[in-house]
Amino acid sequence: MKMHADEAEIDEALVLRLVAAQFPQWAGLPVSEIPSSGTVNAMFRLGDSLTVRLPRIKGGVCDIATEWEWLPRFAEVLPVEIPAPVGRGEPGEGYPWIWSVQRWIPGTVPARGDEVLARELASFVRAFRRIDFTGGPLAHRGGPLVEQDFETRDALGKLEGWIDTSVATAAWESALAAAPAFSDGWVHGDLMPSNLLVADGRLTAVLDFATAGTGDPACDLIPAWNLLSGSARDAFREALEVDDDAWNRGRGRALSMALI
Repeated sequence: MKMHADEAEIDEALVLRLVAAQFPQWAGLPVSEIPSSGTVNAMFRLGDSLTVRLPRIKGGVCDIATEWEWLPRFAEVLPVEIPAPVGRGEPGEGYPWIWSVQRWIPGTVPARGDEVLARELASFVRAFRRIDFTGGPLAHRGGPLVEQDFETRDALGKLEGWIDTSVATAAWESALAAAPAFSDGWVHGDLMPSNLLVADGRLTAVLDFATAGTGDPACDLIPAWNLLSGSARDAFREALEVDDDAWNRGRGRALSMALI
């Protein structure tokens, strides 16, 4: 099922043809689609140790080039494993855009997080904030929160009768009223549970850096609401020493993503 009207035709047969034509060393390896809630890229497993990542739409093509530029640099300074590009594919076999082959990273997606995972996530966020690479892109969601106001209110209107929109609207307006970030920094920007991998409850990898760049540090507080609760949420906030304004902006960003 396609997610976009202008989405490319992508299936396992296409991946087999692309790999065989451009990476003969991996030709013949089995290909299987990886179930994913991602809306921008289609993901396939290639053999036991590789994945293939293909943009579904033209808007995702620049993400491939961005990841090729920045992922090797991030890997040197982050405390957990991240995707490692090993092959850059070109248009072919009827597919119109560049694509990539990356190393497969084992692990499972967390259903919820405890205090241990909360502190490990905070350690990752702190490490990202310490990055001082110059010339980076702007984070996809990293601008002032008001930039998301139209889409968020549009979603609230469409959800009337499905959720308590008065409570959600009050929370959104509270986030908009929070003081802005004092300065921007590097952020991942999409720390959804589906972009985290754990083993035995410990954080082992973070995936999908397509939205990474410089922006409001509150962007990386969203796990406090999409993964953590109770004492785990408190531990995450304490480990990052988050003030009330940043916490409110982070809640607003998590709320906006959930509503949309």
